[in-house]
Amino acid sequence: MTESLPADVADVLAAVLNGDTLVHIALRRQIPHLSVRARCTCGCGTAYFALDTSKVDSAPTGSSTVVAAEAQLVTEAGECPGEVLVFTQGGYMSWLEVCSWRDDMEVTLAAARHWLQTHS
Repeated sequence: MTESLPADVADVLAAVLNGDTLVHIALRRQIPHLSVRARCTCGCGTAYFALDTSKVDSAPTGSSTVVAAEAQLVTEAGECPGEVLVFTQGGYMSWLEVCSWRDDMEVTLAAARHWLQTHS
């Protein structure tokens, strides 16, 4: 966990960025320099980041806005109610988005954290 980030955001980023790709490694190095500048007001838990880019290198994701990492969410019953996406702009983490695919199941950052920890 990172002290500059709330535990829910830090835990979800750790789960989504757990791969050994060059992009995941570079993005993990950015985590200690991230802070949450805003959260979505709908309750989903999407977090928008502030990052001191002078302290870290960019990830090899290109200069545009891209989904640099993603994880499908799987419930205990094996259902897939949504996903979590990590967006970068110019290789720097910009936001963590919680996406719902269903109207009959609430998908929040807390739920995503639980499902990612349960199925990792």
